[in-house]
Amino acid sequence: MNKARRKELDRAADMLREAYSIIESCRDDEEDAYDNLPESFQDGERGEEMQEYIDVMDEVMDQIDEAANAIEEII
Repeated sequence: MNKARRKELDRAADMLREAYSIIESCRDDEEDAYDNLPESFQDGERGEEMQEYIDVMDEVMDQIDEAANAIEEII
């Protein structure tokens, strides 16, 4: 692989890390909002929905991390 392609892959990995940070911030905010709900709401439909969002963001973060690590292994 030439230097130019490595540089582009490095840029892609950086962009993935930035996306990870953005999603992590949103996940943390959603988790804080969930934690601040009264327990009765946490156990209700809205709380379950919020927990699903948090779980999906965690999964996406794991996938982004795996992708960025794979790119970094290449370069």
